[in-house]
Amino acid sequence: MWLLILLLWLLLWLAGSYWYLFGKKSPFSLESLRPPGPRELDQKKRDKVIKQGFSPDKVPQDLDVIVVGSGIGGLTAAATLAKAGKKVLVLEQHDQAGGCCHTYIEKGFEFDVGLHYIGQLHENSLLRIAFDQLSEGQLEFQQLKQHFDTIHIGLDDHKREYTILSGKTDMKNHLMKQFPEDTEAIETFFKIMKISAKKTHYLATLKLIPQWVSLLLLKSGLANLLSEVFRLSGTSATELVSSLTSNKDLHVIFSYLFYGVPPRDSSILINALLIHHYKRGAYYPKGGASEIAFHIIRTIQKYGGNCLVRAPVSQILVNQQGAAYGVKVRKGQEEVELHAPVVVSNCGIFTTFQKLLPPEVGMRTDVQERLNMMQHGRGSFLVFSGFDGTEEELGLESTNYWLFNNNDMDKSMDDYFALSKEEAPDNIPMMFITVPSAKDPEAAARHPGKSCMTILTMVKYEWFEEWKDTTVRKRGDQYHQYKMRFAKRLFDWACTVFPKIKDKLVFQDVATPLTNTHYLGAQRGAMYSAEHNLERFHAEAVARNRCNTPVKNLYLSGQDVFSCGIAGALHGGLLCASSVLDHIVYIDLLLLKKKLKRRKRRDAALLDKMKTQ
Repeated sequence: MWLLILLLWLLLWLAGSYWYLFGKKSPFSLESLRPPGPRELDQKKRDKVIKQGFSPDKVPQDLDVIVVGSGIGGLTAAATLAKAGKKVLVLEQHDQAGGCCHTYIEKGFEFDVGLHYIGQLHENSLLRIAFDQLSEGQLEFQQLKQHFDTIHIGLDDHKREYTILSGKTDMKNHLMKQFPEDTEAIETFFKIMKISAKKTHYLATLKLIPQWVSLLLLKSGLANLLSEVFRLSGTSATELVSSLTSNKDLHVIFSYLFYGVPPRDSSILINALLIHHYKRGAYYPKGGASEIAFHIIRTIQKYGGNCLVRAPVSQILVNQQGAAYGVKVRKGQEEVELHAPVVVSNCGIFTTFQKLLPPEVGMRTDVQERLNMMQHGRGSFLVFSGFDGTEEELGLESTNYWLFNNNDMDKSMDDYFALSKEEAPDNIPMMFITVPSAKDPEAAARHPGKSCMTILTMVKYEWFEEWKDTTVRKRGDQYHQYKMRFAKRLFDWACTVFPKIKDKLVFQDVATPLTNTHYLGAQRGAMYSAEHNLERFHAEAVARNRCNTPVKNLYLSGQDVFSCGIAGALHGGLLCASSVLDHIVYIDLLLLKKKLKRRKRRDAALLDKMKTQ
């Protein structure tokens, strides 16, 4: 009798698991793809999509989901839910959708704000399939040249230059040529990269299965038996690379893709993933970064949803039972209530819990416990420079440059962030240079005879905090003079790499953490959202930091769900959609990947057959 009951329970469990994994209709399909259409160059037509202003009459009827924030995480969740049959509305506080994927045009120059290059977009990669589904085949990407990054360590006569190449074997082999005494260390690091890339989905799975199951696997030690990735995620980057080699320049190479956290306090898993991200090539959207928002929004609209800008959400509505049921949107001096059974927040955990929830809900113990798992990220500082002249005339190139004044990233970042407000502008230890006009093959046609450059570094929000209550572009002379001290130091440093740009500068704009807060809604100007520190990536913290929140029907998307950057935020959107739908959409993407492989093999076989006839 007991054996029969056990067998029946097992059959029911297997049937339920199969239904959960495969029984629901996929939001993704090969049939939804179509060949890319001609590029839309009419700015008025583009503005109707990415700059459609909020008014109540533009809100779709019978909403299923409201998404707060139109960054890539919010748009990914929205488009996935829309393709699954949900009526979705995306609300954006800025006057243009896209978050860090938007571009802005000033004096004939077009600048990217947060998207500088993307990896893992080779044919039939999971990320490429996701972008194809979200845009229904309309997004096109330009592969950058193999030499995609250059790293300078040291200043003046003490400067050393290292180059990073893409390629399944070329990346490692080229690095070994530059560090012939450290081939074993490089070999080991690349093994870690491979483990990180192939097994990170185990960490993502911790967010999708019931939390008690995740914690049981971790606390029992079963997870560590399954894969090394659970240990690596909580291992300090400095600790691990120091065990591999004493070469401090190589330490920098292993952690050069900085996001505001010293290597000592960052996860080796994340640093390894960031480098692996470009192993199969670096890419840039044809037509500029704003193409991403433009095409994904059109997908949302196709399925009955919409994306509206100038729609600042002032509060998430929570009923007496503790469930979210809509939002309040400021429209002039009034507030408009919009209702939906699901609310997705893509504006970061701090903004969501501290600013948008009603105070009595935000102070609940369970909400505060979740909030205390995160720390505020570092602020970003950007310099946008426009030049008269082509990339050939100015010696510019698509290769990015990462500049470090010495090879001790931990000490230099500690010393820098410990500086006073007055000392900081003259002691910047690192920066990143990108030339978007050299990456987009269509930039010269849109903006002939012009080139543009974006420079980025990290700063402390506190250095700019005294001006936080002033109005954008009206913050006063002291603020302007202070931010230009940073800008001049950064630009002069860039001129040591590209000397011809100094006399051709005709436009310059500067974004501080306050700018990022105003335009991007980034709390304390942190473009990478919450701090990506080591504590956040311990496996147990990963399991607890999921898209579901203590507030019923309220979900999180974007960079705070898993990791930073465009790819990290997109995966945050896919994880969020999986939680809302109670269906793991990654399985659909993997099945689609297999279909594409089969189709490619079939097409190749037909082609071979035709050649032999």
